[in-house]
Amino acid sequence: MDPGASAAPQPAAGWEPARWTTSEVRTEVVPVHGHRLSYRIGGTSGPVLLLLHGLLGSGASFGPALDELARTHRVVAPDLLGHGASEKPTGDYSLGSLATLVRDLLVLLGLESATVVGHSLGGGVAMQLAYQFPAAVERLVLVASGGLGRTVSPALRAVALPGAEWVLPALFNSHSARAANRLLKTVQRLTPPALTQVAEGLASLADAEARAAFLLTARAVLDVGGQRVSATDRLYLAAGLPLLLVWGDRDPVIPVAHARALHDQLPGSRLVVFERSGHFPQVDQPGRFAAVVADFVATTTAPADRDAVWAAALRAGSTRSAQLTFGAADSTTS
Repeated sequence: MDPGASAAPQPAAGWEPARWTTSEVRTEVVPVHGHRLSYRIGGTSGPVLLLLHGLLGSGASFGPALDELARTHRVVAPDLLGHGASEKPTGDYSLGSLATLVRDLLVLLGLESATVVGHSLGGGVAMQLAYQFPAAVERLVLVASGGLGRTVSPALRAVALPGAEWVLPALFNSHSARAANRLLKTVQRLTPPALTQVAEGLASLADAEARAAFLLTARAVLDVGGQRVSATDRLYLAAGLPLLLVWGDRDPVIPVAHARALHDQLPGSRLVVFERSGHFPQVDQPGRFAAVVADFVATTTAPADRDAVWAAALRAGSTRSAQLTFGAADSTTS
């Protein structure tokens, strides 16, 4: 071996890959760059599904659908940093940073790649992961995903307003959390599961660290005009990647029009719209959601060399852009 060459990285003492011993979903914790990262894992065999939750969510945001998918797949559903039971450090909560975190988790679990399912903010992270680390993404499932258009609910736009960091503690604190928990327990049997998800997410804002992480994450992707991060100019890079879009036709947070526009842009994609469903189709109709995802995985094939496919698409797109740009310039000067 060349003494000047760097040795291949070795696993740290005590490191071991993911254990696929039971279909029952369990929660485990792994340190990533010194920060505690909680994740749900389950399944004994089958394709790997990596499920990424949305803002104020956690791995639990996939509800019973996660347990259903674990019967026939290997599932991993992390609580992204700043969310759920994971640590909430002050730092970088951009899509790029979160995508890198997810890639690092895959490495720590001994996984080279997965079919990535992203809900809301998690959809933006999933697309960023496919952009930064194409070899890690076998298929892409976007569920009521962010990053596909400017429109978003007014409540989320308000988070970007100056002074939100002072308003939130007044609205969400230990007193309001206790009152909300009492109310939720009283009406839980009558409350739609998706509304329970929202209530639990809002209740987490009573914690100062969770509140700070929420603001950092939200402001990384939102401003007062709506979503400020868009993947639409680079989605041509995903043309060779199997893509499934799942949306609720009554989504009050991110309109289904975003999904329809992307489906038109990428004719090879699949679009499934859940009738009478809102922003959490995976919670509103968990059985149907699990069946749709399972069918998509079973009937599609991931590109063999995704890095090469991505690079070829980038070169082709760059060539087309150059022809349009310089062609227009030439026509004005001739």
